[in-house]
Amino acid sequence: MPDTAPMEGQPLIQPSSTDHELYDSVVDACRTVYDPEIPVNIYDLGLVYTIEISDENDVKVIMTLTAPGCPVAGEMPGWIADAVGPLPGVKSIDVEITWDPPWGMDMMSDEARLELGFM
Repeated sequence: MPDTAPMEGQPLIQPSSTDHELYDSVVDACRTVYDPEIPVNIYDLGLVYTIEISDENDVKVIMTLTAPGCPVAGEMPGWIADAVGPLPGVKSIDVEITWDPPWGMDMMSDEARLELGFM
């Protein structure tokens, strides 16, 4: 039976396409989306795990939520799609919710920690 456990050293979060020309504009678009209960954008909260952009400019965002019972769980992917989809050059947008790894306060940016009074 094959071992399906992740290889040691394999990242829990898939790397983003940081060298793609659209990456910065996709990040900026993600920063326009806010969790309605927290006055910090979802990118700085650390909810966006991966921004993958193909050579054809198809964008896939893998994100999580602060908790599985988040009241906007069904709406958040649409908010991301609405923010990223209209960007010049973006061919398509797919938003996937994941719970692995679970979100933790340590995933927030310093700016988010400061805004929320944790620094």
